[in-house]
Amino acid sequence: MTHTLDLELLRTFVAVIESGNFSNAAPRVGRSQSAVSMQMQRLEEAVGRQLLVRMPRSVVPNAAGGDLLVYARRLLKLSDEALASVSRPEDTGSVRLGVPDDYAAFLLPPVLARFAEDYPRVSVEVVCEPSRLLVPAIGDDRLDLAIVTRLSTQTFEVLRQEQFVWVASPRHVAWSIDPLPVALFEPGCAARLNVINALSESGRAYRGTYSSASLLGLCAVVQAGLAVAGLAASSVPPTLSVIGEAEGLPPMSPLDMSLIRNPSASATVVTRLEEFLKKELRR
Repeated sequence: MTHTLDLELLRTFVAVIESGNFSNAAPRVGRSQSAVSMQMQRLEEAVGRQLLVRMPRSVVPNAAGGDLLVYARRLLKLSDEALASVSRPEDTGSVRLGVPDDYAAFLLPPVLARFAEDYPRVSVEVVCEPSRLLVPAIGDDRLDLAIVTRLSTQTFEVLRQEQFVWVASPRHVAWSIDPLPVALFEPGCAARLNVINALSESGRAYRGTYSSASLLGLCAVVQAGLAVAGLAASSVPPTLSVIGEAEGLPPMSPLDMSLIRNPSASATVVTRLEEFLKKELRR
């Protein structure tokens, strides 16, 4: 008797591993938590081996599960490509997408991964630059789409509002220093203006200790305990702690996120990514 692997079981298996447990995987595969658990039991029965280590609040692969995960991802990718080749033959090409690195670091990767699952024959070239450079890049025809933080003087449609929070090192108390040491993004950045406006309106004395367009560099200064900073909530790395009014810092306005399109970018694949980003980022 020939045994075959059920692709739907493999898809659920990958979702469980990537999301960390059955409850988080359930909405990704459109099933209930109990149905996901039953699917994993069926998969383990099909291969004749236990694949998962079930803990109180999480699920991780054992050695056999880790081996199967590699093949599962390959099989699913090949299946998606095969389906796309006959069902969406026109959805082939590349899209140039601009995005600030604070969104690119944490917010965008899972979104683009889901897009790749739906459109495996479309390649996305991601260009990381500050919003102030992405807007003219659209006008200069160097980009097809750009995710930007909208300034108050701009009239782009707001796709979503991103909570903007104070962050600090969990091992230091930089917020207790007067004047407040602040790490800032470079001039012209909406995040920088947001921080300065909040501090100025509250009357809190501050000094800029670091200025950069780089999220990585800014976070390194904060992690060292040399300053606090303002970041989009989706961009806060696990190495930093969110602080706020309890530490004597003023509340800050959310950031307006917009998606802008190059008027001359008429390819179907650009429209596909634009529609996908609007749907995903509005959630």
